[in-house]
Amino acid sequence: MSIKITATSTCDLPAELLERYQITMVPLYVSFGGNTCRDGVDASPEDIFRHVEGGGQLPSTAAVNIADYQVLFGRLSPQYDAVLHITIGSEFSCCYQNALVAAEDYPNVYVVDSRNLTVGQGILAIAAAEAAERGESIEAILKLLDSLTGKVDTTFVVDKLDYLAKGGRCSSVVALGANLLKLKPCIVLSGGRMTVGKKYRGAFDKVLPDYVRDQLTDKDVDLDRVFVVHTRCDPAIPAAICELVRGCGFREVFTAVAGCTISCHCGPNTLGVIFLRK
Repeated sequence: MSIKITATSTCDLPAELLERYQITMVPLYVSFGGNTCRDGVDASPEDIFRHVEGGGQLPSTAAVNIADYQVLFGRLSPQYDAVLHITIGSEFSCCYQNALVAAEDYPNVYVVDSRNLTVGQGILAIAAAEAAERGESIEAILKLLDSLTGKVDTTFVVDKLDYLAKGGRCSSVVALGANLLKLKPCIVLSGGRMTVGKKYRGAFDKVLPDYVRDQLTDKDVDLDRVFVVHTRCDPAIPAAICELVRGCGFREVFTAVAGCTISCHCGPNTLGVIFLRK
């Protein structure tokens, strides 16, 4: 049985893994400077950071629309026994709802709400691709994803709250206070929603080892694979965190750079360690 795995661009998987597992990316949209661009195709996070740092307004993002999905599913559906599309969590975007509408015309297209974002979503896409390689049926893969969705451990630490304030996700007063006190909040994804966890205090690069130890302590961690995902950090920072998590016994450690959607919301200097729990 031939099964094709697709995912929204928000999965932020490195190119080597997209190639290894033949996962097709579907771009969301980002608008800034009077232009609407495709995430990762016509625009990069650096374009966004330059725009904002140059005095421009915070870009807005938009879901993959129904027409885009109809084109994608119309192209892939005749080529495979099944097409499986994994979206960014439905709490963060209407990609899932739009994909469901488009999939109504294609009986062999299946849509899964990852209830996650960035490589937390990507982990599910890889799991699906590996299951397809093993020859599992689409029904078995859907059951697998349902069991894994709640086991993805997605957290990240934000250096400054400026972008969150610009986007209306926290007040400018809170952002100013956090920045003055050098507070680095840990954002925790739980039940498809983002909440604020522990607040670290100090320089960004100094608090990250404490954050990593907190995330990997007293959890039944699946040591197969871990991702260190970030938005425009000094390269030495994710490199150091990779070494730290590698020492915890993970068999594969990957670095991923978050795309336009996450970068628009969090800004530069955001880093997360994302993995599966058993």
